[in-house]
Amino acid sequence: MTESPTLGGRLPGWPPFIRELDATLSVHSQYVLSGNLYDSFLAPPLEAGGAARLLPLRDLLWESLRSSGFSCMIVYDPVDGLQVLPDTDDEVGDEAAKAAEQLLGKLKADEKPSLEGLTKHLASVARPEENVRAAFVIDSASRIARTPTDLEPAERDFFRICTKLSRSARPVRVVGARPKPLYNPIVWLVERPGDLPPWMTADNENIREITIPRPHLGDRQETARLLARAFGVSDVGADQAAAEACDAFAEQADGLTLQSMIEVTRLAKERNVSLGDLPDAVRTYKLGVLDNPWSRGHLRRRVLEGEKRVPERVIGQPQAVTKTLDILKRAVLGLSGAQATRSGSRPRGVLFFAGPTGTGKTELAKAITELVFGDESAYLRFDMSEFSGEGSGDRLIGSPPGYVGHEAGGELTNAVREDPFRVILFDEIEKAHPRILDKFLQILEDGRLTDGRGNTVHFSESILIFTSNLGMYTQARDITVRPDPAHPAPTRVQNITPGMTYDEVEGRIKGAVAEHFTEVLNRPELLNRFGDNIVVFNFISAAAAEKIFDLQFGNICKRVTEEHRLVLAVKGEALATLREWCTSELDKGGRGIGMALEAYFVNPLARALFDRDLVPDEKITVSGIHREGSIVSLDLQ
Repeated sequence: MTESPTLGGRLPGWPPFIRELDATLSVHSQYVLSGNLYDSFLAPPLEAGGAARLLPLRDLLWESLRSSGFSCMIVYDPVDGLQVLPDTDDEVGDEAAKAAEQLLGKLKADEKPSLEGLTKHLASVARPEENVRAAFVIDSASRIARTPTDLEPAERDFFRICTKLSRSARPVRVVGARPKPLYNPIVWLVERPGDLPPWMTADNENIREITIPRPHLGDRQETARLLARAFGVSDVGADQAAAEACDAFAEQADGLTLQSMIEVTRLAKERNVSLGDLPDAVRTYKLGVLDNPWSRGHLRRRVLEGEKRVPERVIGQPQAVTKTLDILKRAVLGLSGAQATRSGSRPRGVLFFAGPTGTGKTELAKAITELVFGDESAYLRFDMSEFSGEGSGDRLIGSPPGYVGHEAGGELTNAVREDPFRVILFDEIEKAHPRILDKFLQILEDGRLTDGRGNTVHFSESILIFTSNLGMYTQARDITVRPDPAHPAPTRVQNITPGMTYDEVEGRIKGAVAEHFTEVLNRPELLNRFGDNIVVFNFISAAAAEKIFDLQFGNICKRVTEEHRLVLAVKGEALATLREWCTSELDKGGRGIGMALEAYFVNPLARALFDRDLVPDEKITVSGIHREGSIVSLDLQ
């Protein structure tokens, strides 16, 4: 069999963590490997000019150790017991079995020793009586102890002996590739470094901790080129279209392991997806769903129809509606963030609605949801005033390990994992704790978030909408007159008022939003992620207020008819008076009109109807309306 290339500083081409382990075998007797353990890894070709290989961690470790003159690698895990690698039916496999028998004696098939028996095996490898180079890998070492800080007596004795072995191990000298003394390493594979007792590794120079990172872009690009062979492309370098497809595949696989890229390729082959369409397979793999609402042919037609329907629903906000629909069209076409080098993983659309209360921000979010998904209730809403505490972010992504409710996950991450195609509304974002805003930074930039259980949730197919009332008021400045202690000067002053032009309102609100993120929160990077997606709502005009009044008044009459089969009418003079009362305060927006209608019309109407014997199909006419203080009464005919 052809010998593998040598490693470490002797020859490049192997993963950095393997080179680190190989280069330090002469000074460290034990290693703790954590991180990306279950991935596949790029290894150099067996022959010059050949293709690189993708190997699992066990095979990668064995290949590296073999090049340094090791005869075998013994692996233990709680499920499979003891195994000797390589276990091939050839001369190399026979040599490995013979070397393991020299060190450990005759092993039973899949032997599962107790901790005491495992200790004896480890001692035999770390302090060999014969000059046999071997490594001992303890897989799933995180599962040996119930908890690393509260050990059972047997567990405590086991780790104590292993700690002593790290200091009393004997280096082995053999003839061959590396004749200088090297330790027979004990390699612990753990999910996190803290899964071993802290006193075992603290200030112990004989144990080296190495974190295995996730693959970087270069690794993913090389892997994509290897996987292109599954699509019949043997030489990517000679095919420009295939090379571009491989680079796109590598970019879309950001955050995935190389093993996941292998699985994506299998998924693509099963679905008869071509090499150029691998990004769609990546989306399917990440999201776990095959149906993509964004690719439905009727969606563009619905958005075009929305140019007429949405202004009828969100009254008096032509600029905000137009800009929102432009951003939605961009999302439908997949052009959000198209100017960036890597934009595929970012959310489909991001909107920041700012402006006075009651002007239609939430209503526009519902309208967008209905346009895209056909149901306005499909949007997911979070009232950010409930997340003002520093630790309240755990509700969104789940509690970290060890805390109550860790297994339940987070409200946001669970919902997006169940259905990644949705509109997510974060209401009154300025009321959230600044630390929670850092989580949005990751979502807006990378389109993903890791929950408390360590699972990655992708937001690449979601529309995120943030609403805010920032800019309505600003801090009072330049107070030149000494305030009267009995009448202190206001700390806040109104920044925008009804009657201002839209350009003036937009400029002031955007300035206030920028000041809040840069000076108050010290989060200018978050403001940059919103970019030009800040949509400003204006105060409703008098004409818009009358339209809103007519719409809400019509809803009241319709409800009376549906509930009680009554025909309700209001005479012109009474209706004009009611309209004047309800539309007099434009700064309260459409919500203020609804509240006024409830106070000035619904309440007295309910009182009047409650005292009558209602007859189906009866026509009731309101001929007059009167107000005495806070009490309103109606004249009914």
